[in-house]
Amino acid sequence: MAAWTHACGSTNPATIYIPSGRFLLRNVIFRGPCKNNAIVLHMDGTLVAPADYKVIGSAEQWILFEDVNGVSIYGGVLDGQGTNLWACKRDGRSCPTGTKSLGFRGSENILISGLTSLNSQMFHIVFDGCNTVKVKGVRVSAPGNSPNTDGIHVEKSSGVSIFDSKIGTGDDCISIGPGTTNLWIENIACGPGHGISIGSLGWQLQEAGVHNVTVKTVTFTGTQNGLRIKSWARPSSGFAKSILFQHAVMTNVDNPIVIDQNYCPDHKNCPNKASGVKISDVTYQDIHGTSATEVAVKFDCSSTTPCTGIKLEDIKLSYRSKVAEASCNNAAGMASGVVQPTSCFN
Repeated sequence: MAAWTHACGSTNPATIYIPSGRFLLRNVIFRGPCKNNAIVLHMDGTLVAPADYKVIGSAEQWILFEDVNGVSIYGGVLDGQGTNLWACKRDGRSCPTGTKSLGFRGSENILISGLTSLNSQMFHIVFDGCNTVKVKGVRVSAPGNSPNTDGIHVEKSSGVSIFDSKIGTGDDCISIGPGTTNLWIENIACGPGHGISIGSLGWQLQEAGVHNVTVKTVTFTGTQNGLRIKSWARPSSGFAKSILFQHAVMTNVDNPIVIDQNYCPDHKNCPNKASGVKISDVTYQDIHGTSATEVAVKFDCSSTTPCTGIKLEDIKLSYRSKVAEASCNNAAGMASGVVQPTSCFN
């Protein structure tokens, strides 16, 4: 904290260096605004969360940067030591929710390069209310059965790019929440995990939409989903539009292409059983590979606000060496080029 206070208070660019070794760290907030917009955190070592999950398990974030501008993180490892908390949750014992490993809130001009995040209690890396963020060469790792360990989560943020990263976890590799605009995701390897997901959207009645999202050159291996958009089956002003999914390879993925507007875990909190979220202008281009289930393309859209403007171009998905199937509810769109399975649009 002393190093941060010094760096943040300096009118000149500043570097904080963490040498090789393992360093125990409790939950901490690095607050801005700072007197300079060029603080570098250069890590050769590993920051380790307390082994006893109760110590920080009720904090929202383990490491949080708030209201900062121009912070860059190079290298290093974050070890969230989440194993015992996941076991507690699996056993149905009384446990804290768990903490998210690294967060940026209300911040801009952020760079994260070459960071590794291991075994976070909950989400690994979160951007909330941020502008102009670049993430590259990041590795996220947690077991496929670890609950709620999303790799990278983005919400209420604009101008975020995520490149050249390898993410394996127990939830979404990348999750995209309400209020996300101008998001670019490229060259990502995902698996294990739940895929790259826009949503869940539509929990709030009044909710900011998601638009201008590009996801390209991605691989999914043994994941629950590939490219997913999901919304709660409840009224909402939310929307998702101008989405491009391009150049994806699926290997043994349960649901390679899926829109699920009837998301309602445990069938609770969904009064009208229909999503108000409007999904439109979604393009899928050059999506190939294998499905682990018969239905490789599933558009289960809202009965009150159907999906419109969905485009399928050059899709080839198979199931057990045969052409897979497609399923549509309340979905309108068009197909061009070779599209297998054959599209099922209204």
